[in-house]
Amino acid sequence: MCARNRPGHNPQVPTVHVTGHRNPDTDSIASAIGYAELKRRLDPSNDYVPARLGDCNPQTRWVLERCGAPEPEFLPHVMLRVGDLMETSFPSIGQDEPVREAGLAMARSGCDLVPVTGADGELAGLVTTRALARRYIRESRDTSALREATYVHAVAEVLEGELLTGADRPLSGRVWVHSMDVRTPSGISAGDVVVVGNRADAQRLAIDLGAALLVISGGARPDPEVLELAARRGTAVITSPLDTYVSGRMITLAAPCRGVMEPDPLTATVDDLLSEVSDQIKESHYGAAVVIDSRRRPIGLLSRSNLVAPQRRRVILVDHAEQAQSVPGVEQAEILEILDHHHIGSIETRVPVLATFDPVGSTSTLVVERFRQNGMEPSRPTALAMLGAVLSDTVILNSPTTTERDHAVVAYLERALAIDARAYGKEMFEATSDTSGVSASELVGRDAKSYQTAGGQAICIAQVEVVGGGLLERRAELLAAMTVARSNKDLNLYALMVTDVLEHLTHLLVAGDAAAVARAFGAEPDGGVIELPGVMSRKKQVAPRLLQAL
Repeated sequence: MCARNRPGHNPQVPTVHVTGHRNPDTDSIASAIGYAELKRRLDPSNDYVPARLGDCNPQTRWVLERCGAPEPEFLPHVMLRVGDLMETSFPSIGQDEPVREAGLAMARSGCDLVPVTGADGELAGLVTTRALARRYIRESRDTSALREATYVHAVAEVLEGELLTGADRPLSGRVWVHSMDVRTPSGISAGDVVVVGNRADAQRLAIDLGAALLVISGGARPDPEVLELAARRGTAVITSPLDTYVSGRMITLAAPCRGVMEPDPLTATVDDLLSEVSDQIKESHYGAAVVIDSRRRPIGLLSRSNLVAPQRRRVILVDHAEQAQSVPGVEQAEILEILDHHHIGSIETRVPVLATFDPVGSTSTLVVERFRQNGMEPSRPTALAMLGAVLSDTVILNSPTTTERDHAVVAYLERALAIDARAYGKEMFEATSDTSGVSASELVGRDAKSYQTAGGQAICIAQVEVVGGGLLERRAELLAAMTVARSNKDLNLYALMVTDVLEHLTHLLVAGDAAAVARAFGAEPDGGVIELPGVMSRKKQVAPRLLQAL
């Protein structure tokens, strides 16, 4: 679900996405949920929306179901989309409405174009000032004509006149302003429209020549004999308050919009990337695209002026600071803040931003501390999610990354939630440690993080937390999946930590130079598997050694 369609979202309030890393773990999701909640309460002028960059793993889904918190929306990228810049306030007009109404709509809105819709509201075309100019402001010595059939009632509306006699009927003939003596030969023929003043002889002549419509200008009303003659001959009669010249000119503006519209205008959808449509907009002679929904109904306009210095999408990054782990397009976004408990990564910003890199066991610990510093408490679902995140990242406070601050946050949440934190953590790990039905390719990519060595080599370290050693029976299958992933991603090394959370033990599976990895830990490889007693943390115990060794 996109932010603008999220229940409770106010489209008038700017959106800021709060996002964790790709292949999200429980801390990445919970800290995004928690920090978005806190920021919304501190800054109601913006709508802070938690986001995920991938599918939630089983542990995270278990935590969200347990606490009743909704899964954050999936954010595929933060590159500018059409929907980020389009104008949502614009006129539109039906294809059978008079051209004059399109002109008035453009004048009222200050737009140079107006979308034209069909009977069901779908986009049929586009009327532009250029099209009107080409149609009506051009040198011509020919008699004006209604090129597209219009109706008597439409002419009456355009002239703001009154239909005195005659039925509503289609009109498609020429338009004459009769000012000559009635004895002068005339080109008026059956089906034409004739404008005259308060001259009864000219009025009768037009009717006798078969005019379909007689327009009497200046607010004059014909004699009863003229009206009777018109009724007998089937000529409609309108009295117009406008003078003869203006009346004649306005009649052609009663033509339907479908006759002057661009029949195949440039269109876009709200999710189209700006980069995909900007060149087409710039090259189009009317300089805009009509934004349509799934039923081709116009919902916005994107013009050249919208493309000038556009406002970038805004994000807050939690639980990561590596561009390779962040949302696609982050280099094009405006990063407002970074909140992380890892090392300073490769994210670059164009302007100084508030960045916190604090060595605690979990980013959720930092979020809970921010709540308390501001004299606030998280909602119960959010608090329970963040408790699960702290217990996950610190392996129930047993990881070497655990600090006294993590202990303090867990104690605080225990009191606030009236829950046994250790029992909750044990239940969480045991409930989500069964991997028997999960494919090897999913396991090796479920919680995988990419790194760059000092020498520019790309490596990936994934981690699966288990209870018991059953997963190691699938080591050959896992190593094969890792080899495929390494090749597909052009990595120097792919490692998988299979961590037994109760035994405090990790078996490190390596696709790549297993001997070099083993030397880094002072251990011996066993067919691509290295046993690491007491190793629990990827961030503190595995990643630093691999990055240094390679």
